[in-house]
Amino acid sequence: MNQQPAPEQPADVVARLRAAFRTGRTKPLTWRTTQLRRLREMLTERGADLAAALHADLGKSSTEAYRTEIDFTIREIDHTLDHLEEWLRPESAPVPAHLGADATAWTQYDPLGVVLVIAPWNYPAQLLLAPVVGALAAGNAVVVKPSELAPATSAALARLLPEFLDTETFAVVEGGVPETTALLAERFDHIFYTGNGVVGRIVMRAAAEHLTPVTLELGGKSPAFVDPDADLAVVADRLARGKFLNAGQTCVAPDYVLTDPETAAALEPLLTKAIQAVYGTDASASGEYGRIVNERHFDRLTGLLDSGRVVVGGDTDRSQKYIAPTVLADVDPASPVMQEEIFGPILPIVTVPDLDGAIDFINDRDKPLALYVFAESRTTRDRLAAETSSGGLGYGLPLAHLTVSDLPFGGVGESGMGNYHGRYSIETFSHRKAILNKPLG
Repeated sequence: MNQQPAPEQPADVVARLRAAFRTGRTKPLTWRTTQLRRLREMLTERGADLAAALHADLGKSSTEAYRTEIDFTIREIDHTLDHLEEWLRPESAPVPAHLGADATAWTQYDPLGVVLVIAPWNYPAQLLLAPVVGALAAGNAVVVKPSELAPATSAALARLLPEFLDTETFAVVEGGVPETTALLAERFDHIFYTGNGVVGRIVMRAAAEHLTPVTLELGGKSPAFVDPDADLAVVADRLARGKFLNAGQTCVAPDYVLTDPETAAALEPLLTKAIQAVYGTDASASGEYGRIVNERHFDRLTGLLDSGRVVVGGDTDRSQKYIAPTVLADVDPASPVMQEEIFGPILPIVTVPDLDGAIDFINDRDKPLALYVFAESRTTRDRLAAETSSGGLGYGLPLAHLTVSDLPFGGVGESGMGNYHGRYSIETFSHRKAILNKPLG
């Protein structure tokens, strides 16, 4: 009986990829564009395999899987292929007169070396592959660690990626905490982690041993401020679509609504109507509504349902890992649902007296990954932009800012450090080298 070979150990994987990187094979533009095109081929030819895995892990519909994970990554690849040569061109710098008229200076992007990408479970394909696009485009060798909490997607990626990418310079390491710990013990040239702050601190401590730079894409409680002058029917529709996508398991989902008491009361029936328009009166029967990733998160979320008055939803089924799209009103800021990122289909409404109260409320808490503002008043918009800090700011539409490839995506403070997408991924996964030339003559 033939025995399967033992899986390659993390130390051997990193050593093998580092040796390949040192040959220079990842540096030519042709290698980089070939890898990106091959990754695109994988997504177009085998997208159905990934969609099936995403449904198995999270109950995602095929439509949602393609829109938020597969097609999203394809657009990122296409944008990078269209601009990569331009982004990589050396950029001249002015030289002071004391160095002479014949001196020249410029900067160029160098690949960092071997980078590690650790992905989360909520968008287990997109949040692994989108950073990989930037890492490959920058000319690096790459080790990826898919999330073990999305086992079907992890297995699909481990099977498909080696079929399409250069296995001398790209590797997939599956597993849980022991495998991740072993990887973090190795010396990388950059670590890109998406997840929560608890693990983010573990990643940073491990990286500090090797002085390895780190990008942390974390989360937090992203507020949605609703001004009385906003069209509340439109606000309710956009909140429902942004909050309950992927059953609320989205790092940039609106975590809670912040508004005055009168506007809160007016929003309640409109949110009910909007949720039912998207998912029907029974979301469990909707093919477009997902499920909670596992029982542990299900139990955590159901424990938050008593934090306020249920306006709509509240139904649960542990056997199906189903929690209905739920809106809570009369929520006390000290209640359990307001103490941590919800990361599920529960939307609390918290009231404040006015705009000043909303700004104070936001600033009294950790800096969020996103702030969403629904207001017609330019003064209101400008004050929230100037007087609060967040990773991103969206006027009138949740989530959409991270779909713009020419915008950097990332957090600030507790919501993360560093950013990526488009050209910003090249900056993240490269070293911008300063060069001066002074002729000997």
